[in-house]
Amino acid sequence: MFDLDLPWWEYIVRGVAVYCALLVMMRLSGKRTIGQFTPFDLLVVMLLSESVSPGLTGGDNSVAGGLLVVVTLVALNVAIAFITARSKKAADLVEGTAELLGRDGKIFYDALRRNHIPESDLEQALHEADCPQEKMKYAFLEADGNITILQN
Repeated sequence: MFDLDLPWWEYIVRGVAVYCALLVMMRLSGKRTIGQFTPFDLLVVMLLSESVSPGLTGGDNSVAGGLLVVVTLVALNVAIAFITARSKKAADLVEGTAELLGRDGKIFYDALRRNHIPESDLEQALHEADCPQEKMKYAFLEADGNITILQN
């Protein structure tokens, strides 16, 4: 139950490698929040967790191996939070930046396509802000996936 099948350091290396690879893939996949996930997005996230599990532990089912990977992942998460809180460049790299989706009532359709945002999501954000498109000063896709509307 507590005997490790691999050297202890290999669990840490595996955890770091998988964490970094998933971080890059998630950044490349876009800015949707969990509330904006389609059923297909949710399916991908669930399958990601299942597919990387053996890679994290190298097939080891011991409690110690699992706990070592968990400690590594939590430590990485804390370290990334610490670094991004103190460095704007790191925060922009890890979390992304806001992107302009529209200005002065004009929607930038190329920005919507580039960020995989359906026009209906922007229309919904306009409705929620009680802002007709003509009165929109700015529409931003925030780094967290939310759409912010500023009115004239």
